[in-house]
Amino acid sequence: MERPKRMTTRDLKLGNRMLLLRTLYFEGPLTRRDLAPATDLSTATVSNVTTGLIAEGIVREAGKVDSDGGRPHILLEVDPGHALVVGVDVGETHVQVELLDLKLAPRAAAKYELEAGRHDPATVIDRIAAGVEEVLAAAGGVPVLGVGVGMPGIVEYGPDGIVHAQAFGWDAVPLGRLLAERLGPLPVHVENGAMTMGQAELWFGAGKGASNAIIALIGSGVGSCVVADGALYRGAGSSAGEWGHTTMRVDGRRCRCGSRGCLEAYVGAEGVLDRFLAATGAVDLAGGEEAALERLLDDPAAAGVIDETVRYLGAGLADLLNLFNPELVVIGGWAGHLLAARRLADITAATGEYALKQPFATARIAPGLLGPDAVAKGAATPVIAEFLGGA
Repeated sequence: MERPKRMTTRDLKLGNRMLLLRTLYFEGPLTRRDLAPATDLSTATVSNVTTGLIAEGIVREAGKVDSDGGRPHILLEVDPGHALVVGVDVGETHVQVELLDLKLAPRAAAKYELEAGRHDPATVIDRIAAGVEEVLAAAGGVPVLGVGVGMPGIVEYGPDGIVHAQAFGWDAVPLGRLLAERLGPLPVHVENGAMTMGQAELWFGAGKGASNAIIALIGSGVGSCVVADGALYRGAGSSAGEWGHTTMRVDGRRCRCGSRGCLEAYVGAEGVLDRFLAATGAVDLAGGEEAALERLLDDPAAAGVIDETVRYLGAGLADLLNLFNPELVVIGGWAGHLLAARRLADITAATGEYALKQPFATARIAPGLLGPDAVAKGAATPVIAEFLGGA
């Protein structure tokens, strides 16, 4: 039997460093006096470690607070500009690439359209690589820690970033490895887009502080991120959260996945536009899918389709409440933001009609706070987590 590895002094120092860094990142700015009880470390350890972090430029002073009669206490925080990260959102209609600081504030962005039917791996990789090259030109010599990519479909968690995206016609594409070969030496992390958006909303958005939550992504397609006891729930094969492919109507509309009656076929932007087309015989696609849906939401002629969409969405959210009993449901994604901005009260009421009383009464439904680029921001979170020591 192998003996357990003994912790060395170096391991202890590294652990203290990561603990202080994570605490300052998520809870800062804090004074050294605040950090000691927050981390259960001695004041001497806090002083030694923070002095080193300041010397490296990772932590900076962020003002002062008055003390009880003595000298003011100095506030410390992680310097957001110490390093940069790249977040990529691969959607059905475009590839969005953003250069972000450590607190996910944008520094530069690039957007490349994807034509219908042009989602082959080579095309997507070319768009990602072009976007990364474009935004890196704005880094100005600041070190870039890595690239995170949010993808539709099922992403097997691991270094190869294997993607199964039926809407793209992808079956076990090792996107992480292919991108690493193209973008090296930058580290590459590939994750499901709903998962990345969920992580970003948990860190800095509407989900901050929630232990049990659902973050719903509604764009061209539909997905979700399930948060259980403060951690993302992935399932046995990393496919947990494929909420868009739960059956809303037996023998219903054909979904892009090949099945029938999926929630995505009724609530996803593509499905909403298709239903309006079927009802009226015409839909204005000028400016792309996002512009088309926004016009539809304000078009009195589309009121019946939009009302039906709200009810389908409410029923879908009710399923999540009944299954997972979250304290919070966040509606995100570009189409989710458009729907929530206009019809949040109606969506909540429809959810209440279909949910059990107890889980509905104990949950709050709220719009996402990070905007339509939350997937790109969230895609950068695994890179930042690695920098923080696996937070």
